[in-house]
Amino acid sequence: MYQLSTFSIVACDLEEQAWGVAVASKFPAVGAVVPWAQAGVGAVATQSYANTSFGPRGLEMMAQGLSAEETLERLLAEDPERELRQVGLVDAQGRAATFTGKECHEWAGGRTGPGYAIQGNILVGANVVEAMEDAFLHTEGDLPSRLFAALLAGDRAGGDRRGKQSAAIYVVKPKGGYGGFNDRWIDYRVDNHIDPLPQLGELLELHHLYFGKSPESERVHLKGETDLLKKLQTIMDGLGYYSPVTGEYDETTRAALRAFLGNENFEERSDPDAGWIDRPVLEYILRKFAG
Repeated sequence: MYQLSTFSIVACDLEEQAWGVAVASKFPAVGAVVPWAQAGVGAVATQSYANTSFGPRGLEMMAQGLSAEETLERLLAEDPERELRQVGLVDAQGRAATFTGKECHEWAGGRTGPGYAIQGNILVGANVVEAMEDAFLHTEGDLPSRLFAALLAGDRAGGDRRGKQSAAIYVVKPKGGYGGFNDRWIDYRVDNHIDPLPQLGELLELHHLYFGKSPESERVHLKGETDLLKKLQTIMDGLGYYSPVTGEYDETTRAALRAFLGNENFEERSDPDAGWIDRPVLEYILRKFAG
């Protein structure tokens, strides 16, 4: 069995009713092994010669009413190789627990607080988990953003002393998945890359871009914005949606914009018939296509 030299954070946001795990490792496809979560139940990270049964079994125990600490004690009691393991848990009430076995390779250890457990092994030092804790506690935003901030802080503090290879973030909340048909809110992985954290951050940014919602104050109304319309028309002209460039928001422009934004999957963040686009989407389009 290979050791997963890994640093991770398991956390929840009880106001959001969200539970999740963010993890990075000098090991391929760490997201296929370490993170486990169930909405309304809790989350588990299992690593360092990972006993992958800790994930589903831990969630089952917490679903039955055991606390994170009680679940951890039972999992370890049933594992004769527990001193090789490292695991973190957060339960439905935000109670957290972490364990680092005596045979985990240095530096190895963890920290817990209300709603989070942070742990790592084969790290450059304790400063990695300390940096992760500080970032998680002082970053504003939703749970995925805070989890990623913690992971990035750990990476910047030195992370896994063997190097970098993969990273993942997995977050659940009731009806958080596509169309509200399941609870899988965030599920992104970078399985093999020389610098996986920036790649994971880009995926998370795209998720917020495609599935986020801006307040009405962030809507950019296009009518009368001649210079902006010319930029958009030039982009659409180059892509074969529109010609010529007039700077007017006429029916031809409206139809072209409807087709363009639809193909780019931004229907939920724009309304060409009403003549507006969410500002983050507009900025992304101008950055991507206008250079």
